[in-house]
Amino acid sequence: MQADDSQRLASTSTAAVTLAQEHPLPTTHFYSIEYPGYVRPTSIPQALNALGGNGSIDAAFRRNASKQDSLLELNLRPGNPFSHPIPGDIVATNNIVLKVVKRKRRKANPTENASGDNSCEAVVDEYTATAIGVIPKTARFRSMADYQFQPEVEDPISKLRVAIGEMDVDTIRNFRIAQEKEDYIVQEGSGELSLDIDPQLMTDSEAVSNPRSNLRLFPPPLFSRQTIAQNYNFKANPMSVPTTVVNEETGEETKRLINRMRWKGVGPTSIMFAERGVPAKPPPNAEQMRNTFDQKLLKDLEEVDLYNSLNFKKRPVWTRASLFNQFSPDDAREIHNSKVILSLVCYIFQDGPWRDTLVRFGYDPRDDPAARFYQRLYFRNLNHPIARPSVVTRRQESRYSVTSQNRTLAGEQGKDERNSHVFDGQTLSTETAAFQLCDITDPMLREMIEDEEETRETCNERDGWYTAHALERIKAVLRFKFFSLLEGYVATDEECEKLLEQQGSASTVKPFARRLRPGRHNLAKGALPPEEAAAMRLRAALEKKAKGLKGQSRH
Repeated sequence: MQADDSQRLASTSTAAVTLAQEHPLPTTHFYSIEYPGYVRPTSIPQALNALGGNGSIDAAFRRNASKQDSLLELNLRPGNPFSHPIPGDIVATNNIVLKVVKRKRRKANPTENASGDNSCEAVVDEYTATAIGVIPKTARFRSMADYQFQPEVEDPISKLRVAIGEMDVDTIRNFRIAQEKEDYIVQEGSGELSLDIDPQLMTDSEAVSNPRSNLRLFPPPLFSRQTIAQNYNFKANPMSVPTTVVNEETGEETKRLINRMRWKGVGPTSIMFAERGVPAKPPPNAEQMRNTFDQKLLKDLEEVDLYNSLNFKKRPVWTRASLFNQFSPDDAREIHNSKVILSLVCYIFQDGPWRDTLVRFGYDPRDDPAARFYQRLYFRNLNHPIARPSVVTRRQESRYSVTSQNRTLAGEQGKDERNSHVFDGQTLSTETAAFQLCDITDPMLREMIEDEEETRETCNERDGWYTAHALERIKAVLRFKFFSLLEGYVATDEECEKLLEQQGSASTVKPFARRLRPGRHNLAKGALPPEEAAAMRLRAALEKKAKGLKGQSRH
């Protein structure tokens, strides 16, 4: 055993000493093109022509070529302006060009033949590989070819395109737009180019007439931007199960695939202002899920609220903010995240004066003049951040934090966030202006809101139960006071009265003649264009500055 081990070690040491011979790399550079096709020695000129010629190849392989110049295009129909080429990329490689030489050598055969002659020879192939250069760049065509379309060759537009490519000035100058004949379908044998279609693929009538389209549709510069083949890997949805569906009218049974895990929309029922009638009960899919929620929370939402003793029966219309403020942070989060519990107690309007408000089932604010106090006004605030904290985070925010201190004005600190839906004209409790008229406690605005002389006999899609003049005045004062709080000061009633005087009387209010289109962004918001809002804020700032200078001059 020891002798065998010593022999193995000796052979290993001998093999380790014998190393491959090192050869220096040549300095000659070659460039490689992976041509996506068969190329014979006789067809090399055709392949170079399809690549754009030697000039295009030299420009693509140039050392400091730009990204645009390093693109090599392969056109399988060179000379055809409607042919879409295949793009090729120039990539860096570290390949070596080897010159392989095959030689045949004849060696004497040591075995004797039957006659005893020892003159037979054996042919042996010997290969010799020599490195003659390196390949630092290679052109590869890995992209898919775009769709190809060949229009009519004899069409005047085709001839014009060829003339533009060849700079044929006479043909371009003599071109005239032909009169439209409306010959959009031509028959075979009409002198036009016919299509070669397998007769077995056509019906008898088509085989006789063989009509084809003659719309003269010319191809665009590019059909598809997809250059890399996608692995689609189609497979059936494992959550889909075959289900038998019976047609109620015909009684016919059909098979359908039903996704068992699909999400079912159970949000509050929404209606448009123009629709007559209001929902009186929850939708069936929401009613089926009633027992899956906290019944106490649902009862509190339907009957008695926790703080202000307000409920849907006493106040039939709420905004989400005002309703959430009647509950604890945990309950408000539960109502907000459930997505179903609100659909069990209310419906919503998609447009109109009560847009995005929660309305009690069976109650129609369009038939009750007292519903004017529940109309909603909304103003856009471009300074409002997009990221919005959660309900619990906003409620649990410390009253001594930096954010709370920035929100307090006129020496007031840490106002309860449960009153964020209330506007008193003195405190900025929220960063967006979305208020119901019943939640506005500012004395000047309350007087304007409770004025019964400025109401309508029928409800209007834009202004609700108020006249256009009255609602515009309320919007103007509310907007001015809200944006004044955003700028850091409390607007006085004198400033608001002056603003109303500048705005003009009811005769200067333009009637709203254009019918509102349904949608989330209608004029019920009361938002001014950005340039008008900026001008109003600038005017208020200048007036405030002028008053300050006037007061200093008196002192």
